[in-house]
Amino acid sequence: MEISGKIALVTGAGRGIGRRIASDLAQTGATVYACDITPASYAEFQAEAVGLPITFAACDVTNEAAVSELFARIVAEQGQLDILVNNAGITRDGLLVKVKDGEVTRMPLADFRGVLEVNLVGVFLCGREAAACMATGNGGVIVNLSSISRAGNFGQTNYAATKAGVDAMTVTWSKELSRYKIRVAAIAPGYVNTEMVGAMKPEVLEKIVAQVPIRRLGEMAEISRTVQFIIENDFVNGRTLEIDGGLRI
Repeated sequence: MEISGKIALVTGAGRGIGRRIASDLAQTGATVYACDITPASYAEFQAEAVGLPITFAACDVTNEAAVSELFARIVAEQGQLDILVNNAGITRDGLLVKVKDGEVTRMPLADFRGVLEVNLVGVFLCGREAAACMATGNGGVIVNLSSISRAGNFGQTNYAATKAGVDAMTVTWSKELSRYKIRVAAIAPGYVNTEMVGAMKPEVLEKIVAQVPIRRLGEMAEISRTVQFIIENDFVNGRTLEIDGGLRI
């Protein structure tokens, strides 16, 4: 699929990888809807994106009515949706249980459910609505953001479970939606040089980089280019591309 002239939606686009993906798609010629949970979440990006074909929208991806309303708006304004990048996600890291001085603490259920709602339910809701829009049109592409943590990672019971679920939904959707000319694929980034990672203490960052065989963090541009590769390569379907510098957790 050619990106230029297409209509795209990127969730979690207020900062980090989502912001870079939305900006790059717009600069490649797509008309982009960039959504985040509140206007404050994308205010800085909005100020910098003047002149680019980007429409900003507030949407809580865990809210079924809000998601349906956003997709209906896009179709009403543009007549179609060609690309969805399911990027919105959160972390609430913590050990399942921790024992200190004989006292046991447990991962709060609220932390598990909170990550589940955004990272899995949100992906489901947006994927479902995108598929409904694309299935009655000319098809399209759905790109889900997974993570290297999908295989399981220390302190990330909730996050790892959701990213494994994203992988499973990616495969399932690729099988179900191909008949409608909809392709579905995912990207599993390793450690990427986002604002959050860049703010870490130098000694912590050094330990992270030491785990990566090529001894550096990934760049947001490298993840964004992978999104574009998936969109443009019509034979990519039902796969999760690991963009991690050779890291294996």
